[in-house]
Amino acid sequence: MTAGMSQTRKRRMSLGMRGRVFGTVVLAGALSVGFAGTASADVDAQSKQWYLTPMHAEEMWKSATGKGIKVAVIDTGVNPETPSLKGQVLRGFDATGASGDEFDDYAGHGTTMAELIAGTGDGGGLKGLAPDTKIIPLRVAGADWETKESLNPLDTADAIRAAADSDAQIISMSFGNEFKLDQEIEAVKYAESKGKLFFAAVGNEGGEGNKPTYPAAYPEVVGVAATDPQGKASEYSQHGDFVDIAAPGDGIPTWCDSKFQGYCESEGGTSQATAITSAAAALIWSAHPDWTANQVLNVLLDTAGRGDMEKGEVSNYVGHGIIRPAVNILKGTGDPGAPDISPLTNEKTAGSPASPAASASGSSQPEKKEKAEDAAMAGSSTDDSSQLGLIIGGVAVVLVLGGGAFVLARRRRSA
Repeated sequence: MTAGMSQTRKRRMSLGMRGRVFGTVVLAGALSVGFAGTASADVDAQSKQWYLTPMHAEEMWKSATGKGIKVAVIDTGVNPETPSLKGQVLRGFDATGASGDEFDDYAGHGTTMAELIAGTGDGGGLKGLAPDTKIIPLRVAGADWETKESLNPLDTADAIRAAADSDAQIISMSFGNEFKLDQEIEAVKYAESKGKLFFAAVGNEGGEGNKPTYPAAYPEVVGVAATDPQGKASEYSQHGDFVDIAAPGDGIPTWCDSKFQGYCESEGGTSQATAITSAAAALIWSAHPDWTANQVLNVLLDTAGRGDMEKGEVSNYVGHGIIRPAVNILKGTGDPGAPDISPLTNEKTAGSPASPAASASGSSQPEKKEKAEDAAMAGSSTDDSSQLGLIIGGVAVVLVLGGGAFVLARRRRSA
């Protein structure tokens, strides 16, 4: 644990007292863990990872595996003892204020996300897109977590700060809620100032409310949507000017529950898409270890599959397009741009080194970059670079991990 994490833990303990002032949180109902359509256990998980072949994963792994990169997974906790994660998980931070620690995954959701990023595939488990990446778990509370303990109402803000103070280069968060929180906003800005690349799921209620989900909708965070195997935006994937990029999510299996006795079928979600995007960024960063977060993201956006979208067009459904890390890893394509200018806001970021080339990067924008008007799909194009690594992925389904559990009236759900 770093000194920064230690300081955050002290703060979390104080907030735990505040949680008791708010009153004991009593959570009811079964936990819905960020994906829908769970069926019988003992699913052959790897056979369902359909996206690895069109992404040219095996070919990419000959050049880049995510080695040297750490990803902070803010979720329900991560079980380091699954066959696919043994040796892959480092010490992290528990921000919940409850008993247990970051290795106690109370839903199976966080462990699934970690495996999609860094799983070795051992024991028939999920194969991570960046199998040599290491995971730093940070546990937060879903509002349907069945506990009578007082929980930290600012756990996500504390977890983001702990991730920022950790050795992780990338933050992956498949959680969100519909409410802005000042402490969370400041934590996100703090993470950017520390040079972190932050991905978050945009949510799975595209056909039912479709409200912006935070932290994905904060300007400094990369909002990830889901697509299906045909490269079309998933019906339930939330859409709007908070979508920055899209990735596979449809049909990717998950751990059934916290017992970790088998995988279950899943319709998918932006949770899976976020984990896979984080892994794609880890691959690119491991291939270019001297790049900054801005440059890794710029290449991820620059090489995205756009289908019929014109150059510079940004869709409310798939953002800049569908991730294609192989275009960079195998072909060397992609403009990294200025190291200290965020491709999300066009603003200079304090966490990046100064660069004399940065001044020509455009005017600052207080909000997310302008999106193209309701472009619903990103189909494949026929040019060679599009064929290489064109990715597709994920039906996003309604996943509710929360419903006003705290006096702060925050609703939190996995995506």
